[in-house]
Amino acid sequence: MALPRNPAGESYGPNVGSPQLYPPGTEEFRPTNTDDNSVPLAKNNMDTSHHQALYEQGLEMRKKVVGEEYVAQSLEHGSSDFMRPLQQFATESAWGTIWTRPGLTPRDRSLLNLVMLTAMSKWTELGTHVRGAVRNGCSEVEIREALLQASAYCGLPSGMESF
Repeated sequence: MALPRNPAGESYGPNVGSPQLYPPGTEEFRPTNTDDNSVPLAKNNMDTSHHQALYEQGLEMRKKVVGEEYVAQSLEHGSSDFMRPLQQFATESAWGTIWTRPGLTPRDRSLLNLVMLTAMSKWTELGTHVRGAVRNGCSEVEIREALLQASAYCGLPSGMESF
């Protein structure tokens, strides 16, 4: 199967990060790299201060829940031009927007995550969030009961894997 070509006849290329990865006319929406791995500056005159604030709040919450070492490793692993936007999105949206909301404690959110990750069979993330649940004050009994609850509603194969 041939790769699609732009009007100049060049392929959009399989190389991630290549300028050819983006179709013509999308220049203003492409991420702008920053020197300090912070949230990229927008090219479309969007105010980034709100996004930066959410990113910083998310980074603080993320470190509190899963630990500074884990976050540092995740950000280091996700530091390529290709991966950085995903790390920024996760930190801003999940950790900065959702985890910092009132209404549920971080402890409650941890228990919910254990059940959802079991339902989706996301074992690596489940391990991370079990450790986060402990950091957020969940007891072994509470974690076990959350996983048993998930087993009853998500199926025993997923439940068995979660233990």
